[in-house]
Amino acid sequence: MSEETEMASASTEAATLSPTQVVNDTLEYFLSTASVEAVYNEPIKHGNTLLIPAAEVVSIMGFGVGGGETSQNGADSGGGGGGGGGGSVYSRPVAVIISSPEGVRVDPVFDLTKIALAGMTTGLLMFGMVARLWSLSRKIQDFQDEFLKIK
Repeated sequence: MSEETEMASASTEAATLSPTQVVNDTLEYFLSTASVEAVYNEPIKHGNTLLIPAAEVVSIMGFGVGGGETSQNGADSGGGGGGGGGGSVYSRPVAVIISSPEGVRVDPVFDLTKIALAGMTTGLLMFGMVARLWSLSRKIQDFQDEFLKIK
């Protein structure tokens, strides 16, 4: 069964469940997808060496549930309820733990994209701060010029 089919059948079943049960089921689904086992299978054994992949797993989610009842002058009464939620799971490899007869070592996974994004973010922040300082120095210079004219 594909993930889309699972989600479709889950949403069909959700119509008959209480909002609290929907939140619990969705939370369990997110927690199962946010495990390292979902990203990587068993450690890899190659001769006397054991390779254990390590991952960074981030799960972000949010939920909302509501309900209410109405009555108009004691006549008809009604009620309603609803809930919803959503989220995302992100994972990426970060290291490989290598256990061999020579010892144990951790080799990080080189992520050029993350390094490039960190560099661009740092560059933009530095550019913004330099521009702000330059603007502030211009304002101070203008203030000094005006002050000297008054004097």
